[in-house]
This record gives sequence, C-alpha cells and structure tokens, in this order.
Amino acid sequence: MFTDLNSVQEIIYILLKWLFDHYIELFATISGLLYLVYSVKGNILLWFFGLITSLLYVYVFFISKIYADMGINIYYVIISIYGWIHWSRLDENIDKRTLPYSTLLIRTGIILFFITLLLFILIAFILNKYTDSDIALWDSFTTSASITATWMLARKIIEHWLVWIVIDSVSAGLYIYKGLYPTVLLFVVYATLAVIGYIEWKKQFRLQNSV
Repeated sequence: MFTDLNSVQEIIYILLKWLFDHYIELFATISGLLYLVYSVKGNILLWFFGLITSLLYVYVFFISKIYADMGINIYYVIISIYGWIHWSRLDENIDKRTLPYSTLLIRTGIILFFITLLLFILIAFILNKYTDSDIALWDSFTTSASITATWMLARKIIEHWLVWIVIDSVSAGLYIYKGLYPTVLLFVVYATLAVIGYIEWKKQFRLQNSV
C-alpha cells in the first residue's frame, strides 16, 4: 500500500513539476484557443487574445530555439494592433462596426505568393547563417506563410483559413519534434477549427451578399 502511495505521490510531483516548467506555454495555449474561437466567429475580440498569445509565445519559442516563430509572434503583436484598428473602422455601407467578408482576388493572390516566397528565402538565409536552428527551412516556411495569412485575416479574406490549415498541420509536426506537446495539441485544434472557420466564413459571406 505504501508503495502504491509513493508511486502516486511521485506521479503528482512529476505532473506538478511539468506544469510549473510549462505554465507559460499552457497559458499561451488557452489564450490561443480563445483567439481561434473568436476568429471563427469573426469577432473583434480575436485580436485581444491574439495579442496575449503572441506575447507569451515570444518567450516559449525563444527558449525552444525556434527563432523564426519567435519573430513571427513579434509581428503578430503588431498585426493584432493593426487588425483591431482596421476591424473597428465604421464601414459606410453597413450600420455597425464590422468589416465585411471578402474573397481573394487572383491578382492579390499572385502578389501574396511572391511576397511569401521572398520572405521564405530571406528568413531561411538568416536562420541558416546566424542561428543554431535545426529546422530552418520548415520554420521559415511556416513563418513566411503565417505573415501572409495574418495579413489576409486582418483584411477578412476568407481564403486565409486555407493557408492556416497547411501552416497548422506543418507546425504541429515541428512541435512534436521539439517536444512542445501542449502546443502540438493547440495546433491540431487550430487545423481542425481552420476547416470549420473556412466553412463558417463562406456561409457568412453568402449571407452578407444576399442582403
């Protein structure tokens, strides 16, 4: 019986130690989930939780030596402020404070593709030359694509969800490799809800244009 009790105490100790060592990542995960819930709803509060999540992940990714993702979260802090301001603007064609849904134009898509490619090359070069990152190419891919997808979100372009499905799936694999398991869970949920978000935004876009 005492052996069993000691085993339980040891498990509790290990669990509490793990929670203490990863509490920032856990808070970031919870905040990130709230961010995504409000994203699916198209609610402006997504930018508040996005800001909190980004600030926390700057620290998490720095400690884990995922430098490009650390940098992208600094960008997220800035884009969260921009997104909040942009979404808060009063559109002359509607009677409430909300930005209308839109779809990606071919010309805009081509421009974004080449911007993303240039960002990927630049970030990969910096990571390979100036850091000890062991996942430079994958980190560069998710980071450059995330910059593009977040800008599309700020403009409320529906197709940003498709970009996030790819990013979140790749990111989940990277975080498994790095042992960031709460973040793995977060990004699996992200990928799943990105599918739901795309369906929901498409529905809202049709409703918006049927009025």
